[in-house]
Amino acid sequence: MLDHPLTWLGFGVFIAAMLALDLGVFHRRSRELGLREALIWSAVWVGLALMFNAGLYYLRGEEKALQFFTGYVVELSLSVDNLFVFLLIFSYFNAPAPYRHKVLFWGIIGALFMRAIFIAAGITLLEHFHWVIYVFGLLLIVSGIKMAFEKGKEIRPEKNPVLRLFRRFIPVTTEYEGNRFFIKRSGQIYASPLFVALLVVESADLVFAVDSVPAVLSITSDPFIVYTSNVFAILGLRSLFFALEGMMHRFRHLRYGLSVVLIFVGIKMAVAGVLTIPTWISLCVITGILAASIAPSLWRRRTPNAQSL
Repeated sequence: MLDHPLTWLGFGVFIAAMLALDLGVFHRRSRELGLREALIWSAVWVGLALMFNAGLYYLRGEEKALQFFTGYVVELSLSVDNLFVFLLIFSYFNAPAPYRHKVLFWGIIGALFMRAIFIAAGITLLEHFHWVIYVFGLLLIVSGIKMAFEKGKEIRPEKNPVLRLFRRFIPVTTEYEGNRFFIKRSGQIYASPLFVALLVVESADLVFAVDSVPAVLSITSDPFIVYTSNVFAILGLRSLFFALEGMMHRFRHLRYGLSVVLIFVGIKMAVAGVLTIPTWISLCVITGILAASIAPSLWRRRTPNAQSL
């Protein structure tokens, strides 16, 4: 049933309607998203994901629902780490707070298309070349180890090949022109710094997909489950950014938890030929790792005499 074209079409129409409602009704004007509103929208997207999960449980049973929820938790967790990079990008370009919502919105639109391509390619490779699963596993293990030893996040837009190629064909203004991506002067089209920020965000998400897609494929190879778990995690990313923007620095231990998660799912893929780890065990391990990495930051924050992280 999930493979039926009408199921994909129905899901696509639902997502398009929610995005149109978000940008066309609730956020038509460029403004800074307040904490309360950001938390409400975060709750809305999480609630929709859980409702979708309940529908999967009813239509396809416990295993498919568990696969979706596990994939959703993995994707959402990795997305939180991406928020640090987005914050650095906005700081680098000195993007005004009221315009950041628009950049993230269109960045998410691009991410939805890129993830669809990555997922289709990944599943096709796994179906035709089984040994690719070991390549994906090794890739995740290496990424996890690399994340654990990272000194700190850095962005270098001046070395971004996509941005350098873009600048060769389209000139860029030095000042923001409201929330416009492009402007026309004397018959010449110019890109604003806001569009350049969007381009760097899209480039960063392309790199993120290299880790996130194989991570979900370690849970299931069902195209519908893999894509929908990705979509719901991505759609909640924008509001989550504004909800956590002021306290991201407190979650300094999260990257260690995420690195262990990547290593775990990498090992899960690497040993798939000789050992099958049930989905419920994967879910317990992943949530336990994430809880253990977040708890110290929350505990330090609640401790009266603790210094700020």
